[in-house]
Amino acid sequence: MEHLRSPKLALAALLVLFLALGNVALMKVGADEKICNMTEQQLEACKPSVSGSDPTPPTTECCNGLKEADLTCLCSYKNSGFLPALGIDPDLAMQLPAKCGITAPTDC
Repeated sequence: MEHLRSPKLALAALLVLFLALGNVALMKVGADEKICNMTEQQLEACKPSVSGSDPTPPTTECCNGLKEADLTCLCSYKNSGFLPALGIDPDLAMQLPAKCGITAPTDC
């Protein structure tokens, strides 16, 4: 266990554990379950707007889901490694509320 005393290695191990647990949590989300008050279907509808080098404008389904979402909860993910690990660009994700005509929380 001597190698885990390195702060960088310990942080890397913690990040890998966090990502693994996060992916398991996402796999368990069903159509009726929600993350930050958005269903898996609504989150998937938004993904083309927040990923890739040529994102598409948000769909009506995405914006309707975002209107119901707990934006403060969603904001809590913006600085984590969780979004990039899922192929989501955090900068594009931060622009999504404005593209849907929604005011984001000021502390986001």
